[in-house]
Amino acid sequence: MRNGGGAGLISGNWPKDDERGDTYGPAAYAAYVPFEQLWPWHGTWDDLESAHAAAIFFDLLCTLLLFLIGRQIRGPTLGIMLAYAWVSFPFSLYALNTNSNDALVGTAVVATLLFAARAPIRGALGALAGMVKFAPLALAPVLATYDPSGRTSWKRVGLFAAGFAAMMALLLWPVLAHTTLHEMYDRTVAYQADRGAPFSIWGLYGWSGAEKIAQAVLVLLAIALAFVPRRRDLVGLAALCGAILIGLELTLNYWFYLYIVWFFPVVMIALLGRYRDPDAPAPEPAEPVAEPVAAPVP
Repeated sequence: MRNGGGAGLISGNWPKDDERGDTYGPAAYAAYVPFEQLWPWHGTWDDLESAHAAAIFFDLLCTLLLFLIGRQIRGPTLGIMLAYAWVSFPFSLYALNTNSNDALVGTAVVATLLFAARAPIRGALGALAGMVKFAPLALAPVLATYDPSGRTSWKRVGLFAAGFAAMMALLLWPVLAHTTLHEMYDRTVAYQADRGAPFSIWGLYGWSGAEKIAQAVLVLLAIALAFVPRRRDLVGLAALCGAILIGLELTLNYWFYLYIVWFFPVVMIALLGRYRDPDAPAPEPAEPVAEPVAAPVP
């Protein structure tokens, strides 16, 4: 499988034998530029060294980020567990072996959580993840209202929005220099939405009406989860991101096994991060409070 590399979405010039190759966000193509420069494509479908190198880099980067976020949550033990979960997962290996760009989606989401405490960076990385493939844009509400202090600060929401808008402008600028938002939407989101696949119930049975209802419910859920009480830490944020991504994939008409790596990293953070380190000392029991003794009645 060949994914990424190329400037069709940016320049409007895509190979005639792959005219629908520009269906992803601009960040997906920008990520391949360094690899294409090192191992350029010569016009024939050869071994595609740049795609191989990019897939390996995305896989290693996700492994590193999972270790760092695990260490941040509970120390190196959790970091090693999360990294091992990724490298041993069959579908991350599938993405690596097929040179897929889907691991980049999960990597970008993990990077967003790693810097979640800093609202502008969280906003910028959230936009970056959404501009790889558009599914992570559904995480914007819960990312915007996340506050490790436990209180929703509208100032921090504004800082998130500023970082988000700045990254979106940076990524869309080279695209809009050659095309319009409408054409970009038609060739990416609209095209993907109209693709059929037998791997979803909507595509298998043609339930287009039910699909639209499910998607509307998912939008309402993503917004509601931004305001309902929840665990206000990285583990809680990872759980919400995993739930939204899984829900979104359940509503997709075109779905494939490679999309599992979009949500797998944050699901592992949520599942493994909620447990205490067994090697850590147990908390000391609280001192018993002595009950007052009533004075004897004369």
